[in-house]
Amino acid sequence: MENFNFYSPTEFVFGMGRESECGEYVKKHGGHKVLLHYGGGSAVRSGLLDRVKESFEKSGVGYCELGGVQPNPRDTLVYKGIELCRCEGADMIVAVGGGSVIDSAKAIAAGVPYEGDFWDFYSGKAPEKALPVGVVLTIAAAGSEGSPDSVITKEEGMLKRGTGADILRPKFSILDPELTQTLPPYQTACGATDIMAHVFERYFTNTKDVEITDRLCEAVLLTMVKETPRVISDPDDYQARANIMWAGMVAHNNIVGVGRQQDWNSHGLEHELSGLYDCAHGAGLAVIMPAWMEFVYKHDIMRFCQMATRVFSCDMDYACPENTAYEGIRCFRNFLHSIGMPINFQELGAREEDIPVLVEKLGIGSGKRAGFVELSSEDAAEIYRIAAHAEL
Repeated sequence: MENFNFYSPTEFVFGMGRESECGEYVKKHGGHKVLLHYGGGSAVRSGLLDRVKESFEKSGVGYCELGGVQPNPRDTLVYKGIELCRCEGADMIVAVGGGSVIDSAKAIAAGVPYEGDFWDFYSGKAPEKALPVGVVLTIAAAGSEGSPDSVITKEEGMLKRGTGADILRPKFSILDPELTQTLPPYQTACGATDIMAHVFERYFTNTKDVEITDRLCEAVLLTMVKETPRVISDPDDYQARANIMWAGMVAHNNIVGVGRQQDWNSHGLEHELSGLYDCAHGAGLAVIMPAWMEFVYKHDIMRFCQMATRVFSCDMDYACPENTAYEGIRCFRNFLHSIGMPINFQELGAREEDIPVLVEKLGIGSGKRAGFVELSSEDAAEIYRIAAHAEL
């Protein structure tokens, strides 16, 4: 296990009806006037936004509003949010929504005190100051409610890029599993896929002797394999929703990834898909991650055997471990298909002829992208081709 620092200061407020306490937590964490940031109409139609506003009024918290966050959140709305916060004197941002809303809120939070263009933070510069962010989570998926990360799409060129800094971790996150019960099955499945991908990006490592985090990763994966079909079958299964919501946070606040090398190439490859086609991030990961696994598994066959046997209960073929490793990948793809996820380019709505464009947008050039296995531009193209033609 490698040396590490782990810092996770977010206060998590978990359970039914806890969104009614939002104003109290704004005051507790120093907020007086907030930017209430949200996405489309579901938060309005469900009455959630009104409940949050009522909590502000009870606690004496002022607020201004900015809705309209899209999936794969755009830089154009971030600029509007920065200007609105400055004009209104907002000293905190409360994101009501899923990962897209939270990521947009984090970008605004970093941009308000910064004299330059906030996009600098999505081009390699680390944020050093930011307004505090609070969260009322409505989708279990991205894990942004507990992470230091944010991903934004620049409309010019549709470039999807990320940043990360501990200053961006939310001060508090309210997690009410009931708020996820109205999600369509497809969105629920996309979120589950994203959660599993966050774990796999950490699980496939070249670091040895990381049994504790291996077992933590496997616990989250096993939870998702058990609970996701339950909520697809019964959207009102509160206990399954609760387990998935907490799994989403644990998957990405990095407690399952400390002390070990991580990968993130599947996310990088997928970001170009959702940047180009504006598809759901989880759906893109469902196509890319098994394809990436097929490309790299021979690098460490026994790690893939461990995944196959511990997570998907495959029998170990001691005479030919490669069979077990490949069976685990097949089981993962079959699981994704069983919950309604696409498994190839055609089902996703992507085109094989765009692979050169996707590779160019990755920006590897003549170099290599670091990870579990270093990837060249040619390697990335081959993974996209595997993804284009994948079958059960």
